[in-house]
Amino acid sequence: MFQPSHHRETDIGRQHALIRDNPLGLLVTVGSDGPEANPIPFVLDTDRGPFGRLRGHLARANDQWRSFDPSFDALVVFQGPDAYVTPSWYVTKAETGKVVPTWNYAVVQVRGPLCVIDDRAWLSDQIGALTRQQEESRREPWQVSDAPERFVEAMKNGIVGVEIEIRRIEGKWKVSQNRPAADRAGVVNGLRTEGGSDDLAMAELVQDARIEPR
Repeated sequence: MFQPSHHRETDIGRQHALIRDNPLGLLVTVGSDGPEANPIPFVLDTDRGPFGRLRGHLARANDQWRSFDPSFDALVVFQGPDAYVTPSWYVTKAETGKVVPTWNYAVVQVRGPLCVIDDRAWLSDQIGALTRQQEESRREPWQVSDAPERFVEAMKNGIVGVEIEIRRIEGKWKVSQNRPAADRAGVVNGLRTEGGSDDLAMAELVQDARIEPR
C-alpha cells in the first residue's frame, strides 16, 4: 500500500479499533488462476502474537479455501470511513485557485498465513463470537441458541473456518493532513454540513488528525 509518511497510522490500538468497527474484510488470496477476493466478516482476537489474529468462515461451496496457494500470505483489507472532498471547502481556493478534488479515507491492511479449519467446535466458537460482536449492542440481542440446534448443526455443514495470524499490519489515514489548518477546518465544516454517517465520521478523523511539523 502506498504510504506517504503523513498518512501512515502505526498505532495498533487505532488499527484494531478500525477492524472491530468495520469487520467486513476483503479476503484476498493467490492461487493457480491468479488473485481471488471475497468479502467476509471477521472476529479480531488479540491473544496471539504482537498484532493478533483474524477468525472467519467461508461457504464450503466457495472454492477460495481450496484454491489458495499457502506459499503466499493472505491479504485482508478493512475499509473505514471515506468521503469525497470538494476543493470548494478550501480557503486556498479563494486565495490561489490551485486546488483539486480528493478522496479521504481510513483503511487497514493485514497480511498473514491463511489456515483452513474444518472443526465443528472451532466453528461453534467462531460463530458465537461473531454473533455476540454484532448483536451485543442491540436492545434484544439474537443468540445462536435462539435457532433450533439441529438447524444450526445443519448450517455448519455448509461452512469452513479460516484463521489468519497477523504477521504485518498497516494503517493509512488519508484525512487532509497535507492541507493548511484553514483548509482542514473548511473540510470539517463541509463534511458536517453534508451530514452523512461517513461524512460525520470523516469530519472527526480530520479534526483529530495528528499533523507532522513541516
